Amino acid sequence: MMVDVTRKDEVYREATATGKIVLRESTLDAIRRGVVPKGDPLTISKVVAMEAVKRTPYDLPFCHGIPITGVDVEISLEPDGVRATVTVRAIARTGVEMEALSGVSAALLNVWDMVKSLEKDESGNYPWTRISDIRVVNKVKRSSPGS
Repeated sequence: MMVDVTRKDEVYREATATGKIVLRESTLDAIRRGVVPKGDPLTISKVVAMEAVKRTPYDLPFCHGIPITGVDVEISLEPDGVRATVTVRAIARTGVEMEALSGVSAALLNVWDMVKSLEKDESGNYPWTRISDIRVVNKVKRSSPGS
């Protein structure tokens, strides 16, 4: 059941989530050199994350549609993979944690989709690839953005 937030005040909400996808060194090298067959997974995953943030109430039916006022997306290479970090802001009656988590999840799935041909082993499986550690790392709730 969707929680009734009718009597709650609209306040500034912010949430940051992060997660990573572990990839083979050869795949990371292909990303660095810009030779991934499907294109640049880092840039495209930023757009995918923003779209996922806005689509959250459609994907998760008990989430409220929230008027998102800002989204920041960072997609970065790490020594063993790619990290996605998404910060979502809104003036709303309920939090934006699920939107931030949705953005991170979609970004990492997009990276996997774009590099899967480079990650497969001889049998067509992905023994090295994994998405991990998706979590909310910061949540803010206050009466105004600057307070």
